Amino acid sequence: MPPIPMSGMDAAQRRAAEALIAGPRKGVFGPFVPLMRSPELMDRLQRVGEYLRFDNAIPARLNELAIAITAHHVQNEFEWAVHRPLAVKHGVDPSTLDAIARGERPAGMPADDALVHDFVVELLRTNFVSDGLYEAARSRFGERGVVDLVATVGYFIAISLVMNVAGTPAP
Repeated sequence: MPPIPMSGMDAAQRRAAEALIAGPRKGVFGPFVPLMRSPELMDRLQRVGEYLRFDNAIPARLNELAIAITAHHVQNEFEWAVHRPLAVKHGVDPSTLDAIARGERPAGMPADDALVHDFVVELLRTNFVSDGLYEAARSRFGERGVVDLVATVGYFIAISLVMNVAGTPAP
C-alpha cells in the first residue's frame, strides 16, 4: 500500500495525517501509511503507540528491547530497522540484538534486560507468562509496568502485521 498524497486524501484522512504530523512522529511513515486507509483506527492506534513509546512505565532501554524482540518475532523489517538502533542508542548491547536476530537467548544480559527478554519471549511463544516470571516483572516494574510491557508487545504485533500485509519496506 503506497503512501496517499494529501491531495488524494478524504477529510478524515487529512485530519488524521495532520494530527500525526503535529505530534512527536512529525510525519506519516511506516505503519501509518497503510493505516491511513482506516483513519479512525490509525488515529486511535497512533495515540496508543505514542503513549507506549514516549510515556511507558518501562524504561526506554527495556522498552526498545521489547519492541526489537517483538519485531523480530513477527519478521517485520521496518520495526526491526527502526528499533534496533534505538535500542542500542538507549544502552542495549549490540551483541544482545545480534543474538536475538539469530533466534538465540543473549548471554550476559544485565538482570533487567534478561527479565524483559524472558518475559517477552515467553509471552510471544505461549501467549502467557509463568507465575514466577510475572511476579519477577511485577516486583521490578509494578503492575502498571507489566501492563505497559504486555501492551507494547501487543501494539507492535498489530502494527507489524499491518505492515507485513501491506508490504511496507524497511526504511
